[in-house]
Amino acid sequence: MKNVLVIHGPNLNLLGTREPEVYGKMTLNELNDEIKQYAQKKNVKVWFFQSNHEGVLIDFIHDNRTWADGIVINPGALTHYSYALRDAIAGVGIPTVEVHLSDIHKREDFRKISVIQPVCIKQISGLGKESYLKGIDVLIEKEMKV
Repeated sequence: MKNVLVIHGPNLNLLGTREPEVYGKMTLNELNDEIKQYAQKKNVKVWFFQSNHEGVLIDFIHDNRTWADGIVINPGALTHYSYALRDAIAGVGIPTVEVHLSDIHKREDFRKISVIQPVCIKQISGLGKESYLKGIDVLIEKEMKV
């Protein structure tokens, strides 16, 4: 079975209540349940993690680099400035897909910049929960790390 880390960055713990007109009404637990069901159908094991703290996210990636065959990450606001998170992803050498619920390219100018995307195999945004599901599909197609 393939193993995928699904990482949610800052403020994603507030899904369902934080700007539902932008991010939708689905809670983080509901989103994780949908992802888990989808992944199981694809014979993929997922491990969910959310933190509002950059260093904690980096430690999680480092600590689980031998378990994971792929990463789906929504870095939240860290997308735009976290070179440390970028370097952690690059450093572990695990195929990674950057995802966003909203279309970051149709929002404020600062949101259009991603320092994470260059170290990812793909960026998917604006599809709501489907961004995560398509991220899993991209990793399956890439055949993940062996």
